[in-house]
Amino acid sequence: MPHDTPLIATIVAGLGLAFVFGALANRFRIPPLVGYLIAGVLVGPNTPGFVADAGLANELAEIGVILLMFGVGLHFSLKDLLSVRAIAIPGAVVQIGFATALGAGLAWLLGWSMGAGLVFGLALSVASTVVLLRALQERRLIETERGRIAVGWLIVEDLAMVLALVLLPALAGVLGGQPQVDSHASGLLALPASYGIWGVVGITLAKVAAFVVVMLVVGRRLIPWILHYVAHTGSRELFRLAVLAIALGVAFGAAKLFGVSLALGAFFAGMIMSESELSHRAAEESLPLRDAFSVLFFVSVGMLFDPFSLMSNGLPILATLAIIVLGKSLAAFVIVVAFGYPIATALMISASLAQIGEFSFILAELGVGLGLLPEQGRDLILAGAILSIVLNPLMFLAIDWMKPWLEARAAKAAPPVEPRPIGPATAPGEVASVAPEREDGPPPKTKLTGHAILIGYGRVGSLVGAALKDAAMPFLVIEDADKALAKLRADGIETVAGNAANADVFAAANPEGAKRLILAIPNAFEAGQVVLRARAANPGISVIARAHSDAEVEHLKGLGADTVIMGEREIARGIVEEVLGHKPEAAEPSAA
Repeated sequence: MPHDTPLIATIVAGLGLAFVFGALANRFRIPPLVGYLIAGVLVGPNTPGFVADAGLANELAEIGVILLMFGVGLHFSLKDLLSVRAIAIPGAVVQIGFATALGAGLAWLLGWSMGAGLVFGLALSVASTVVLLRALQERRLIETERGRIAVGWLIVEDLAMVLALVLLPALAGVLGGQPQVDSHASGLLALPASYGIWGVVGITLAKVAAFVVVMLVVGRRLIPWILHYVAHTGSRELFRLAVLAIALGVAFGAAKLFGVSLALGAFFAGMIMSESELSHRAAEESLPLRDAFSVLFFVSVGMLFDPFSLMSNGLPILATLAIIVLGKSLAAFVIVVAFGYPIATALMISASLAQIGEFSFILAELGVGLGLLPEQGRDLILAGAILSIVLNPLMFLAIDWMKPWLEARAAKAAPPVEPRPIGPATAPGEVASVAPEREDGPPPKTKLTGHAILIGYGRVGSLVGAALKDAAMPFLVIEDADKALAKLRADGIETVAGNAANADVFAAANPEGAKRLILAIPNAFEAGQVVLRARAANPGISVIARAHSDAEVEHLKGLGADTVIMGEREIARGIVEEVLGHKPEAAEPSAA
């Protein structure tokens, strides 16, 4: 067996150190991704000791980007993307133009050429896919309107960067770089510069359009059919393999055949798969690999960073960071507010876009290779990426601090809103009424008392809610998925939109005056946080939760749940009852 195993060494060193420093960061209440970046710096070529293979790390990170965008696509639909096109397309285009102008201005101050300024500005204008999606996932915002706008914005940026990567080689001679006959790309993406600028633009757009058509016409039929066929084999291993093969295969084929980015190809694969009834299971099967490879992305970014450049390029790095964190954020905020969206939406999108990542590195390398961008520019882009990724969690803390002040100013100019009836009663003799949905600020507190709080309205929660409604028991639902919220409001059931683990959201359900708390969500750790909040607010509240293992039962019972029902145990009990013709003896009660 060969002992030279750079791939294994890179994975082991990357994941091992990422775990150590991620755990330390979490211990000191710092986002774990900061630990992942430090791990990358330690295994990179700019620090002493073990040096991982940077080329392999970058390819592993690319797999992480593919799987992450595939996962986002699984929770989206074409309808979702089209619903935000009015803000995502002009917003992304204007923000790219503004950031590019700022970057070109800094390049001019540093004495660089016009071509260098263009490449530098473009690299600073595009946000990192991984960082943006991680931020949305951690805050459970992907399925909200804010999340759809941010992801739509990201897709437009990706398309713009694909176009830039194809055009730059054709324009290199005009911009003062090294003219090239062939583009940097391989396969069918390579376009001779002799086609001219408009010819290259036209062919690129035609390829992107062809990819979309193929996915909508062929992929929409083929991908769900493959999933259903494999599911009927009964092999979980084959199903997991099919999901990964589709995600990686479509992404790779999109890049090689149509010139679409790997991330964009994976997103469309996930979006087409989301139309299948098996999309939920596909998301679950791909989740562990998505998490592992996204960690390797941050490690690979850290490997590129030279910490000593902070001393040699101090002022230019600060100026670069200001463009990324302040310039882009300000532009995004103004654009979103100008389109009439709430302040919270504008702030969230501003914070999400206040960083750069993978496309910036690709543009920087291409610019240096074409003789357009000096190596100092590449160093500034890498430093700006590292620092902006580290600061990004602090941006979200900053918007939480700014929101009350901005809301108070906006409230003075806004007319008062009155609660409105939304349908049948959720309490005897009452009609459920809520204030119009607000994107910013804590949700209004319910007027219900002596009610039940139902957390989650999925497969289990919807059945529980229907039974409570039939029994005319007063209750409300805390839910954060847009589709479930729309169904609840259509049925006239009072809702609190958001994550129940959030203090403001849970307080809006009036736990002090509630009689019961029913946790229908499958995540035992998140449910445990809600149990603790409920016990602190109302020690006498009756808490009923669900679990999938004995360990989860013990966990929730230990935190104060009165009754924990394990699904598998109840299924087994139902089967035994059917076989024996009577209820089995309660030898092992349901953790009540």
